[in-house]
Amino acid sequence: MAADMQVLLDRISAEMQSRTDRGAVASYIPELGQVDPNQFAIAVATADGGLFHAGDALTRFSAQSITKVFTLAIALGRAGDQLWSRVGREPSGTAFNSIVQLEHERGRPRNPFVNAGAIVTTDALLAGRAPKEALAEILAFIRAAAEDEDIHINKAVAGSETRHGHRNFALANFLASFGNLKNTPEKTLGTYFHQCATELTTVQLAKAGRFLIGGGAKPALVSQGRVRRLNALMLTCGHYDGSGEFAYRVGLPAKSGVGGGILAIVPGKASIAVWSPGLDHNGNSKLGTEAMEVLAREMDWSVF
Repeated sequence: MAADMQVLLDRISAEMQSRTDRGAVASYIPELGQVDPNQFAIAVATADGGLFHAGDALTRFSAQSITKVFTLAIALGRAGDQLWSRVGREPSGTAFNSIVQLEHERGRPRNPFVNAGAIVTTDALLAGRAPKEALAEILAFIRAAAEDEDIHINKAVAGSETRHGHRNFALANFLASFGNLKNTPEKTLGTYFHQCATELTTVQLAKAGRFLIGGGAKPALVSQGRVRRLNALMLTCGHYDGSGEFAYRVGLPAKSGVGGGILAIVPGKASIAVWSPGLDHNGNSKLGTEAMEVLAREMDWSVF
């Protein structure tokens, strides 16, 4: 198994490195716009403790929206099902930063993975605390999941997002206007931007996803019931309005980020991370999706 997995990852990495159509980097965040698009990495952490990787798997990148999985896990641990009175659990069918749906549904975001929903989740996580305390808890959770203390927030990326996050400020003010923000937009977004600026390697991300494998896989940071629910939301909402396409092509719960990363889970078996900075029109890693599709097909990994 180990030799076969490494051979497969090496083959996938070589194939992706040869591709010329790589998508476009997220230039609307200037710091991310400077990232070299000619990079690719893949890593697999198995339930039995195996770890395999290929490509630029030790290069750090910006996790961005992948952090929403970890903050949601923490927020549910703190607030329980009360969180669902403020945010829904349905696919959006619109762009991740769309304001149209939020207005139509009177300030209750469709799910916790679109930006508005993640802002509400971060707001719930603050719950009267200082941003530094909430961010320390988020980092501690990710580090515990990865069993690696060398995961940090990139302040330059956070600053870039703050200076250019006009759409997110609009979303936060909209949420506040409907009474669905307990802290000021500035306080909540300051925390949110820094959370999204968490930086880690593809290997660290694969290891951090192991708590979602379930079935006794370590580390066990949340209950098995919550593992199932988080995976369900990743499958239906983790790729925004490209979630159906990803489920069709790959068939695994997954969460993407505009930094070019994707975290996918094979329930009971493995946590997979891929990274390629070029994005498709939905804001998901183009080569990352293609690599996941090959891996899932070759390993016969699917929830269907």
